[in-house]
Amino acid sequence: MNILIFNFIHQLAGRYFWLDVLMVFFALYFPYLLGIFALILPLAEKKWRLRWLFYFEMAFAVILGRGLITEIIRYFYAHPRPFDFFHFTPLISESGNSFPSGHAVFFFALAIIILFWRPKWGWFYLASAAVLSFARIYAGIHWPLDILGGAAIGLACGFAVYYLFRPTETALKKTSA
Repeated sequence: MNILIFNFIHQLAGRYFWLDVLMVFFALYFPYLLGIFALILPLAEKKWRLRWLFYFEMAFAVILGRGLITEIIRYFYAHPRPFDFFHFTPLISESGNSFPSGHAVFFFALAIIILFWRPKWGWFYLASAAVLSFARIYAGIHWPLDILGGAAIGLACGFAVYYLFRPTETALKKTSA
């Protein structure tokens, strides 16, 4: 099933130049824009302690998911990327094991934290994480299950971190800066 879904999505690569350019943008460059904008979002918090808590939650969720859990899984479970399995040249270069998708973990964890702090932007980040994840399948560097696994880890880390620090946020909102 993983191969079937991958082939269904990746079969479009190389057929339409404009679609390839768009997917390379979403897979390779769009994550930088999302990351930069995520650093700006907490600045809207009026209380400086809440602003720092927002930053801390984003960083902690991303480090837990991408920096720790993903690397532990990749250390014990080697899974080749689609271009290594099928022996083709992907639209963008990537190396290492493919499961779970580090980009999916990073941006889904980030999206959940943003969703709790800024709901409108959080939904945008969730949709953006899905689009850039799809683009990475299209580009030939991830399997669909890499993305699903990464999304699940990212979502779990985002929820865990937010609920871990929710009492702190509640206390900070009650006190004055």
